[in-house]
Amino acid sequence: TARLELRCAREGEAVLRLDAHPTLRVQRAALRGAPGDGGDPQPLRVESRPFASYGSALHVHLPQPLRAGQLLSLEIDYEAGEGPGVCWLAPEQTAGKQKPYMYTQGQAVLNRSFFPCFDTPSVKCTYSATVQVPEGFTAVMSATSWEKQKDNTFVFKMSQPIPSYLIALAVGDIVSADVGPRSRVWAEPCLIEAAKKEYDGVIEEFLAVGEKLFGPYVWGRYDILFMPPSFPFGGMENPCLTFVTPCLLAGDRSLADVIIHEISHSWFGNLVTNATWGEFWLNEGFTMYAQRRISTEVYGLAYTCLEAATGRALLRQHMDNTGEDHPLNKLRVVIEPGLWGVNPDDTYNETPYEKGYCFVSYLAHLVGDQSKFDAFLQAYVNQFKFQSITADDTLGFFLEYFPELKEKGVDSVPGFEFDRWLNTPGWPPYLPDLSPGEQLMKPAEELAELWAADSLNVEAIEAVDITAWRTYQLVYFLDKILQKSPLPEGNVERLSKMYPKISKAQNAELRLRWCQIILKNNLEAEYSKVKDFLHSQGKQKYTLPLYRAMWGGSESARALAMETFSATAPQLHVNVQNYVKKILGLEVAE
Repeated sequence: TARLELRCAREGEAVLRLDAHPTLRVQRAALRGAPGDGGDPQPLRVESRPFASYGSALHVHLPQPLRAGQLLSLEIDYEAGEGPGVCWLAPEQTAGKQKPYMYTQGQAVLNRSFFPCFDTPSVKCTYSATVQVPEGFTAVMSATSWEKQKDNTFVFKMSQPIPSYLIALAVGDIVSADVGPRSRVWAEPCLIEAAKKEYDGVIEEFLAVGEKLFGPYVWGRYDILFMPPSFPFGGMENPCLTFVTPCLLAGDRSLADVIIHEISHSWFGNLVTNATWGEFWLNEGFTMYAQRRISTEVYGLAYTCLEAATGRALLRQHMDNTGEDHPLNKLRVVIEPGLWGVNPDDTYNETPYEKGYCFVSYLAHLVGDQSKFDAFLQAYVNQFKFQSITADDTLGFFLEYFPELKEKGVDSVPGFEFDRWLNTPGWPPYLPDLSPGEQLMKPAEELAELWAADSLNVEAIEAVDITAWRTYQLVYFLDKILQKSPLPEGNVERLSKMYPKISKAQNAELRLRWCQIILKNNLEAEYSKVKDFLHSQGKQKYTLPLYRAMWGGSESARALAMETFSATAPQLHVNVQNYVKKILGLEVAE
């Protein structure tokens, strides 16, 4: 049962329109009286209408037109669970392989298949939920309070207003361990020790730096739930409880930047939210900027520039794949609802993240003083907290905050016009200076050069000690090797033998690139590593590039793709399954 407490915004409305989904079956809708009325709920007529490829509209007919400001309480009994927002995992799709698991994924427009709602980021509300689960299972939600009652029933409350896409539920055989004064990790029992070891003490450091830079952390707790391996994303910033891929359990704390990214959403995305998915960069571009600000404070500028260079390479790769002038390579994407419009889920690509980051960096460059720009970000969060805004709001506030820049007309500098940033597809007009990363990039570039040579200079290669290189330096090196691939005959085999730290890595970012190198060089002797990696996890950012590489490769690589997909399809998220089917030219079920 969903119970909606609503206030009528417009005089004379007699029909309430909610987002729903063909898989969501409404049994009954009723109007409840005001508290203390004691009258029976009044049944209402409900009809489902087509809306878009990703959902339907639920029209609830009210007994009479409402006055502006009038409050109403609505109860809807419904059944759901078959839709794309609710993921059911069989025991073999979990880490423990003993018990089933379920979780919801709301972003961008999937929660309408979980409960009837206003499924748009422009509307925010508080929520509470009562969830009963079978014995031996635990329920967790993105909520500020969590209480277990009798009969294995859990009661949740979110006291801050959030958009519908941030309401999330997971149920499974999960346990928790404290890793800080306001943080704990949740995971299946077989992963909890690894999760505690990887994140003990570090979360609080990231949160404290975030608060220093962007203002108070308003969500109370910051917990992390390590998801089953089939979870399609690196992380999902559900407030109070970030859902993350178990790929982050690298054993050496080397992938913590993903956690810094999700923590940064506590200010950018969750507190100040894009009002439409067409301006997703307001969530992601600002979060990338905030992530790299925290990372600079914690790990230093050189390392952060190196990580940003990896991000820039991903943007280049994405734009080469799609073509620079593809309409999704604008920061402001036109999303038309209706049956043939752009699905908001398709706006998820590198552009809002990395091109968005470049635009925020350009704004910082216009200000020219880091501490002044940091102060602006704090004022921006404070100005728009708990609201949903557009790019015009953001840029308008920027120009008001810096009147001297407004006076100079910085919004219309030829070639760098704000309008061009928002509405022209393609490569960013401005790129932040990443040269402080050179001290880490240069040795990696030089080593890659040595490995790409026709005859190997073994002495020069052996003189380079990579034992102290951190993950992103190795990633940068592998990206360069991949760009230079296929390498001369025999070089990849020797590289593989020489650096077991790379070729036998358990770190997912290194495994992804090593697998890409195996495929680009058609190194059939190591195909099993590609297969093992795709069997071990189902993250979209790792899975799709490898299927693209296999499908664009030799006959044997294509055979590997088909064989691996038919074995792993059931353990993949349905969206990822469909994307892979498109790559392999298989039929996609509507």
